[in-house]
Amino acid sequence: MDVEGVIKEGEGQELEFKRSLAERKEILETISAFANSNGGRIFIGIEENKDGSVKEIVGIKIRGREIENMSNDIKQNTDSVVYPSIEVKEIEGKPVLVVEVKESPLKPVFVKIGGIPVAFKRVGKTNQKMDANELRRVISEGREFLWDSQVCEEASLDDIDEEKVKWFLRKAKYERNFDVDPETPVDEALERLELMKEEQLTNAAVLLFGKKPQRFFLKAKTRCARFKGTEPLEFIDMKVFGGNVIDQRDDALGFVKEHIKLHAKIVGTERKEDWEYPIEAVREAISNAICHRDYEISSNVQIRIFDDRLEVWGCGPLPKPLRVEDLKRKHPSVLRNDLIGSCFFLIKFIEEWGTGTNRIINECLNHGLPEPLFELIAENLVVTFRKYKITEDVLKELNERQKKAIDFLKERGMITNKDLQKLCPGVTRETLRKDLKAMIGKKIITKKGRKRGVYYELI
Repeated sequence: MDVEGVIKEGEGQELEFKRSLAERKEILETISAFANSNGGRIFIGIEENKDGSVKEIVGIKIRGREIENMSNDIKQNTDSVVYPSIEVKEIEGKPVLVVEVKESPLKPVFVKIGGIPVAFKRVGKTNQKMDANELRRVISEGREFLWDSQVCEEASLDDIDEEKVKWFLRKAKYERNFDVDPETPVDEALERLELMKEEQLTNAAVLLFGKKPQRFFLKAKTRCARFKGTEPLEFIDMKVFGGNVIDQRDDALGFVKEHIKLHAKIVGTERKEDWEYPIEAVREAISNAICHRDYEISSNVQIRIFDDRLEVWGCGPLPKPLRVEDLKRKHPSVLRNDLIGSCFFLIKFIEEWGTGTNRIINECLNHGLPEPLFELIAENLVVTFRKYKITEDVLKELNERQKKAIDFLKERGMITNKDLQKLCPGVTRETLRKDLKAMIGKKIITKKGRKRGVYYELI
């Protein structure tokens, strides 16, 4: 490489100058941008002018294991991991660090900036953050690298359940007006669904329509359990569901219905039955867990039912760039398993608008339950549906003011002293304070905040 000839061209699409290693954040951003574009080189130890030309070769002092440490820093803070070439070149008698980054075949490449994964692209001599639409496009273009679109080498059409394919086509036609005749030959139908590559089955085809998918993917199962009490110690019932992922979703929901209560109540003059958890929200959570799980991880989707909650455990964290906190607000739809997701969409198991978690939250609130919890536990996404710990026996022990507070809390999620005063006009502050203190003592509510910012929530 003619180093001096390269740097004379100045900064551009595939070239960046940095004065020192102290510009770590900018170096990482450039590595992401090069990896997501056509590759490039970063020269560290060169100060540039505003127009991107070389101002001065300042050089760089290399101490001890600095190059090794830099390489490890890049590996630990990029996903997909970038393995750059790093070497020292002498320019005008001064050592300059040259970091060469190749275009990544596994795009997008994210870097952690302040602990948050962000992807960049290279535009001229600048790095620009990729927006949601660009991320979707890049992910779509890289579909061939996604696990569910890879060929399942050992599987053949003999391993596909023809009746399940016909059932799917009928349902897809009914739900989404999918224009493929249910009597279409299996191989042609799978081609139309993009579930075959050069006459070979994809992993998604086997999981969706395989007679025995676990012959190829042993851990592709859903494990369901009803525990006694509130800890995962003693089983009341436990089942493991195999077969195709469509049936697993229905079997898991059936297990839930066997182990949660169906309440009857009178609304006006009609008798209405309601599950203790909103069944549509539970169905959505199970569908998401099965659709979005990491099938390369040797664990199962799990449904855990306790006396006070229901947990849906996925396998693996959220697909990049989503974070747990994004699930409670508007966010893009990012599929880990694009083909499985597309097929689940066709039969209305999921929507491809990133609205599923918002529907889960709204269903719980409309059901009179607290918001579900979305957590990463041991690198697995867990959705927890919770009950309010207020039984009829507890309500009988409360006075009318306290019952009003409970109703307000169920509707709003929190209550302040001022809120309670408005609910109970004419009642002294001291009396209301004692009401709240008594509810804290009964472990019905908890006190949050300080001084004028004090408020109360249901436990």
